[in-house]
Amino acid sequence: MVALAALGLFAGGLAWLLETPQPPPGASREARLYYRYCATCHGEDGRGSWRAALFLLRPRDLTDPSVRARPDQYLLDIIKFGGAPVGRPGMPGFGSTLDNADIAALVQYLRRL
Repeated sequence: MVALAALGLFAGGLAWLLETPQPPPGASREARLYYRYCATCHGEDGRGSWRAALFLLRPRDLTDPSVRARPDQYLLDIIKFGGAPVGRPGMPGFGSTLDNADIAALVQYLRRL
């Protein structure tokens, strides 16, 4: 019985740790896209997620001025094709999941973080 309770606590804790952040009620389309595809690694505020750190990932701080200085096309390309072409292999590409309008919406959301 104790082992079963311990297993239940472990599973519940793991589920809490790995739960995907949810956008606030009434969030914009761009915010919903960000929360669905980006917030797990980059965090709700764009500064990085502790969940990613559990898996030894260091996602880019999207609020960093060096990211803001990048042209829109760079951000579009890295979201679409992933980070490998520009030396950031941990960033997956979303070009097969998101269309160009969704990617452009994400770039505009990132600019507002």
